[in-house]
Amino acid sequence: MSLPKNLNQFTTVVDIIARLRAPDGCPWDRKQTHASLRKNLLQECYEVLEALDKGDSTKLCDELGDLLMQIVLHTQIATEAGEFELGDVLKSINTKLIHRHPHIFGSLTVKDAEEVAVNWEALKQEERETDASILASVPKPMPALSYSQEIQRRAVQVGFDWEDIRGVIDKLAEEVEEFKRATSQEKAREFGDLLFTLANIALRLGIDVEAALRQANQKFYQRFTYMEEVCRQRGVNLGDLSSDQQNALWQEAKKNIEK
Repeated sequence: MSLPKNLNQFTTVVDIIARLRAPDGCPWDRKQTHASLRKNLLQECYEVLEALDKGDSTKLCDELGDLLMQIVLHTQIATEAGEFELGDVLKSINTKLIHRHPHIFGSLTVKDAEEVAVNWEALKQEERETDASILASVPKPMPALSYSQEIQRRAVQVGFDWEDIRGVIDKLAEEVEEFKRATSQEKAREFGDLLFTLANIALRLGIDVEAALRQANQKFYQRFTYMEEVCRQRGVNLGDLSSDQQNALWQEAKKNIEK
């Protein structure tokens, strides 16, 4: 078979995936199902997020390609099963985009991005079944912190919230006290309440709680690996250092690693 041409066109990746799934195609690609590809799709999403966090446009370009491959592969599997085709996927998103942008494709006038966001949510509500909760369409497999922030964001839209951030801070203090008093069996539940309240504070401050935690994780990673490298250079074992020595090395890492 001749090598595919026009490598910068969307139709080429569609044709390649179809070829890989053909009866005489790739054994690995042929055995994949929607279920078997779940972890791959999730991993590719996280790799896109990592490229975004690093501000690495070259890596972002590459990772978006990997994510697109997952979308096309799922669509090919669905096509073979008679579930839906690529045209259905494209029609669905195009219809949704047009419906949710009446200020572009209709006569609605908006004054700013904030009003666009309000209209967007109202239009999404129209698309839901009449008896469906506004929380129902939030995907439950989302990371728990993101899920917490999103369901609280939707509750805020209908006015279910504290009047100002001071109320949330007071709630946080209350949750801390409850966590302190909790029995060992209650600790996990009370800790969850703490995280839930912190997600609400982040929501009020316009902070993406997952992005903030990823940033904190990366900061710890850089500082801890600095400590490991220093220990290797000095011929000592990090685990053999006293608490005071480890803390001193941590402070050194904080000074030498970009915050």
